[in-house]
Amino acid sequence: MSTYLSQVWQLLRNYARDTRLEEMPKNTSVKTEAVLPLGKSIKESYKSIKFGQDNLREDLWSQRLQESLEKWTVPKSGLTYKIGDGASDTLPSGFCFRVCDRQMHEEIYDLLGNGALKPEIVSQLMELVVGQKIRPELLFWRLEDFYHRWCQGEFIDGTPDDNLPQKTMLKLAAQNIAIGLRQVDIYTGLNVLILLLELHRYAQERDQFKQKIIFYPSAQPDTDNFFTSQLLRIINYSDALEIGNFSSIVGQFLKGGNFKGAYLSDANLTGADFRGADLSLAYLGDANLTGVNFSGANLNGANLGDANLSGANLSGANLTGADLGSTNLSGANLSCANLSRADLNRADLSSTNLNRADLNRADLNRTDLSSANFSHADLSNAILFGANLSEANLRSANLNHADLCRADLSGADLSHAILNGTNLSDTILFSTNLSDAILIAADLSYAKLNGAKLNDARLNGAMFLGADLSGVDLSRVILNEADLSGVILSEADLSGADLTDAILFGTDFSYANLNSANLSGSNLSGAILNGADLSHSNLSYAILGGADLSDANMEEMTWGKKQQWEGVRGLETAVNVPEALKEELGLN
Repeated sequence: MSTYLSQVWQLLRNYARDTRLEEMPKNTSVKTEAVLPLGKSIKESYKSIKFGQDNLREDLWSQRLQESLEKWTVPKSGLTYKIGDGASDTLPSGFCFRVCDRQMHEEIYDLLGNGALKPEIVSQLMELVVGQKIRPELLFWRLEDFYHRWCQGEFIDGTPDDNLPQKTMLKLAAQNIAIGLRQVDIYTGLNVLILLLELHRYAQERDQFKQKIIFYPSAQPDTDNFFTSQLLRIINYSDALEIGNFSSIVGQFLKGGNFKGAYLSDANLTGADFRGADLSLAYLGDANLTGVNFSGANLNGANLGDANLSGANLSGANLTGADLGSTNLSGANLSCANLSRADLNRADLSSTNLNRADLNRADLNRTDLSSANFSHADLSNAILFGANLSEANLRSANLNHADLCRADLSGADLSHAILNGTNLSDTILFSTNLSDAILIAADLSYAKLNGAKLNDARLNGAMFLGADLSGVDLSRVILNEADLSGVILSEADLSGADLTDAILFGTDFSYANLNSANLSGSNLSGAILNGADLSHSNLSYAILGGADLSDANMEEMTWGKKQQWEGVRGLETAVNVPEALKEELGLN
């Protein structure tokens, strides 16, 4: 008690000294007063005095709160031996504290009912735990018991003689502090919730307390009730005073919390900090999660359907099997997030950062992914049917065996991407960059590739049935054994391309650049090569029956010794036909 009084006396001395210092400008010279008018000096002195008074009150209150926390954990004399150091998460039967429950509850309302705890105050209180002035498990058990009672409305529903929120309100009114009954109750409950969240986070970082202190803000999930709605009721109760009240008071203290199986539908949690929190199997459908920080959080199997996650941070979050159908994730950060087998059907991920994210087997059917960043992401076996990927960054992404049928990839960057066995049929690839991409056995049937870049791409065994590749850059592309039957490649650049053993039945190469292209062993039956540049190309053992070579440039072209030229049309108008070939075909 003497220590406490001496501290109070010191604070009063400091306050009085500061007040005298602030009054000094009243005795300044005329010259000084000309620079700082007397009215302004008095006003600033008044503000400083008020600030000093507020600081004094806060320091005294903080000191009283710290001492109360210590006092609440002191056992009754002679009962300390009943507390073991085992892994028990409950108090021993018959255990008593020096401060009884009733007295502690009244003190909690008096200390915590007139405003929200500030982060710096919470840090000071936790220093008592770290400094071992308070046994954290004892404080946790007592505060948790209060929290459960508060959640049930035990205190605010009490009779007038036993109504703790009302008593606190009347005490504050006697001090000329106007505050409503619900405000007192809400501030008290939320402040206790903050302390419990901090104790839980502290304990889960230390092996000796992990099993002793486990806090479930929304109650512990059980088999009878799959979801728990306690926290949602608290949020709605808090927000009855003002929308976003819960988030603004408690939001910054939710990190590392245990919200497994919590039912939080339609909850307003704007800007909350859920870093490293466990929200597995939680229901957050239709919730307002704008700007929420979920980095490193566990959202495995969570339902976030129709929720607003615009601008949210989900980097490194675990979203495996999560339901994100029709969710707004525009501008969100999902870098390195695990979204394998997640349902993102019709979600909005425009301008989202998914760098190095795991989307293996994810459902992105008809999802808006325009301008999203998928660089180095894993989209193997993902369903992207009809998805909008226009202007998306898919550089070096893994799209093996993904379904991109009817997707819009116009203007997207797929350079160095891996698309082995990928379904790109009927896909829009206008001006898409596929340079250096690997598309072995990919299906590009009826794809729209106008203006696309496929230079240096590997398209071994790819299928292009009915695709339009006119004017496309396919220089140095690898298309050996690819099926390009009936494909339009007019005016395309295939210089240096590898088309060995390719199926080119009826393919349109009119005016295409096939300079130095390797067409050996390919089937060019019925192919249209009029006006094509075949200079330095290799046609050894190619099947040319019915091919049209009119006006083609055949300068220094290579052909096989037993090459079959029967049925080839337009040789008489071809230019730069090698003399040896002319003699062989009797064209001289």
